[in-house]
Amino acid sequence: MTNRIRDALADKPQIWGGWVVGPTMLGPEEFAATGYDYVGFDCQHGYLSDADVAQMLRRLEHVPVATVVRLPTADAAPIGRVLDAGADAVVVAMVESAGQAAAAVAATRYAPAGVRSFGPLRASMGIDPQRLQDRVSVFAMIESASGLAAVDDICSVDGLTGIYVGPADLAIALGHGPTDAWTRPDVAEAMLRIQRATAEAGLVAGIHANTGAIGHAMAQKGFRMITLASESQALRRGAAAHLAEALGESGTSAPGQARYS
Repeated sequence: MTNRIRDALADKPQIWGGWVVGPTMLGPEEFAATGYDYVGFDCQHGYLSDADVAQMLRRLEHVPVATVVRLPTADAAPIGRVLDAGADAVVVAMVESAGQAAAAVAATRYAPAGVRSFGPLRASMGIDPQRLQDRVSVFAMIESASGLAAVDDICSVDGLTGIYVGPADLAIALGHGPTDAWTRPDVAEAMLRIQRATAEAGLVAGIHANTGAIGHAMAQKGFRMITLASESQALRRGAAAHLAEALGESGTSAPGQARYS
C-alpha cells in the first residue's frame, strides 16, 4: 500500500486539501470527486473520534484521495490507531520543540526506531512493520511563539515529512486576533519564516489557508500542502450560490464563515 500524500507531492508543485470536522461519508468523497488531492480529518478541534476516522478511512480505501489526520498531541496510542486504520499522514498540533517533533515521529515508528505498537486493522495494508511505517508521512504543526522560535531545530528532526502552519493560533501568539492572520505583516513574516526554514531543510511546507484565494497566495509563497476549506464551508458556499441563483441574484457573492486553524 503506497502513501498517497507522497505520491501526490512527487507529481505536483502543490497539493490541495479539504477538511472534515464531523462524521460524514459524503464530504470526503465529494472533495475527491472535485479533484482535491487530500482530505484532512480533524481530531483536535473537530467532532471526530478515532472510530469515526477509521470508518471514513475504510470508505476511502478505493477512492483516489490521500488522507491526513490531525491530532492534538504526540501521544503514541491515538496516532497508532489512525495509522492502523490506514491514514497516509498525521499532523501533530502545537509542536513547540525538537523533542516534541521527535516524539511525533517516534509514535509512527516501530521499535527500535520508535514506540508504535503493532496492530494493523486493514488486511489490505499487510503485516510487514517496515512497510507499514515507511508509508507514513509526519507533519509537525507550528502555531505558537515557542514553535516559531524553535523552527530550525524542529526542522532538523529526522523522519519529519514537513511542517504545517496554523495561522489562527500563530496570530494569537503574536498578539492579534485569529481573524488577523492574513492582514498583519508580522504574522505574514512569521509564516514565511517557517516556510523558508522548512524548504531549506528539504521538507514540505503546509498551511491551513481557509479559502481558495488565500490558498493561491500561499502557493505563490512556496507552500506545497494547502488546505482550502472544511466540508461545512464548502456546503455553505454551494448552498448560498444555489439560493442566489434561485432568487435571480447569481452575481451576489456567497457568504461564508472561515474555519480557522
